[in-house]
Amino acid sequence: MPAKTHPLRGYLYIASATFLWGIAATLGRAAFTGRLLHNDVLRPIDPLILSQSRATFSLIVLLIMLAATRGWSRLRLPPRDIAHTCLLGILGVAASNFFYYLAIQRTNVATAIILQYTAPVWVLLYMVARGLQKPTASRVSAVLFAVIGCAMVIGVIGPGKLRLDAVGVIAATLAAFSFAFYNIGGHHILARYDRWIVLLWTLIAASLFWLVVNPPWKIAAAHYSGSQWIFLLVFSLISVLAPFSLYFAGLQHLEPTRAIVVSCLEPVFSIVIAAIALKELMGPLQTVGIVMVLAAIILVQRPDRQTHEAVTFVEPME
Repeated sequence: MPAKTHPLRGYLYIASATFLWGIAATLGRAAFTGRLLHNDVLRPIDPLILSQSRATFSLIVLLIMLAATRGWSRLRLPPRDIAHTCLLGILGVAASNFFYYLAIQRTNVATAIILQYTAPVWVLLYMVARGLQKPTASRVSAVLFAVIGCAMVIGVIGPGKLRLDAVGVIAATLAAFSFAFYNIGGHHILARYDRWIVLLWTLIAASLFWLVVNPPWKIAAAHYSGSQWIFLLVFSLISVLAPFSLYFAGLQHLEPTRAIVVSCLEPVFSIVIAAIALKELMGPLQTVGIVMVLAAIILVQRPDRQTHEAVTFVEPME
């Protein structure tokens, strides 16, 4: 007999997860600018070490938890699927995390997360190009909404004098592509394995990749302080394990398409928290652009009335 579901409980779980991801985005921006503490005890942290420590610390804690509750033998995957998760871990998780945090460092939280959250649009375009989805009027409208909204957010459209860092905008766009890749490549394996196992192996791949890019002796040469390492540990728990636990719990009570729509609260929380904590206020035109992008994301994932098709979306990886 299937377990009884509680939709309201599912909404609360996922909303709580998106709130934690919103806090993580603001913490990342604060760490990059050295504005985390009023007395400037914590000097700025590089996006690379933030991405690397996030994956590594999360992997260590998750591996211990899963090994203790399930046993080592139940954590294995066939070699072919390990290779699959390696691609997801490097091109999906590691790349999207690094480019997302680089975008936050070079621009602001709102720009980074809104551009990254255009990933459903890129997934849709891929599905249409492959003939797996039909270019319906609602989907075409969603793409146009997203494009125009992004142009407003980054200052391409409108009379404002917003001048965003080009590297930051490109990084946010690459983060969206990586996020889209994770979604396209992740559906097949997530349909066959438990989400925690897939997360574990993608974190293994991402952590090993970062060890090659930034080996231990380079990390030691950076002379990070004890306060910085404590922050990085707490950050990894807030940005990965705690929100994913809540998100997966929410999926037990909600359909994935509904869960993804609720997860669109993440950009809202991120932007609001950054505005309150870091005074990163957006102008009226940028706010309209943000609303247009969020509307596009929801519109993209609504099933077509005739075919009942929907662009399903894997949980966020921030």
